[in-house]
Amino acid sequence: MLSIINKRTRSEGGFTLIELLVVIIIIAILAAIAIPMYLSQRQKGWESNAKSDLRNAAVAQESYFTDNDEYSGDTADLEVEGWNPSTDVTLTIEAADATSYCMQAVHNSGGDTWTFDSADGLTNGANC
Repeated sequence: MLSIINKRTRSEGGFTLIELLVVIIIIAILAAIAIPMYLSQRQKGWESNAKSDLRNAAVAQESYFTDNDEYSGDTADLEVEGWNPSTDVTLTIEAADATSYCMQAVHNSGGDTWTFDSADGLTNGANC
């Protein structure tokens, strides 16, 4: 009787519980490695977006300066000069006068605040 049960279970295809648990453990280990790396890449993408907006706004500031002999304190003026703001980045012009400007940008989803100063260029942090 016991040999009939053994033959029946061995002839049926399928996986044992141990094999399924091993596969689940391997998938969990791979997910534990991949998810933090994915989140880190998202953070870097947000920061790259903010830095790109700052650099493009700096080019627009210099273009505005060549036409008006002063830097603009309004982002609308930069848009007239060709700057296209990203929808998820908040850019503010902290200071602008006839000789210098300072702008800050941060992605709305997170990330560091980046600063672009006419004297120092692009830096990390809010130090206008």
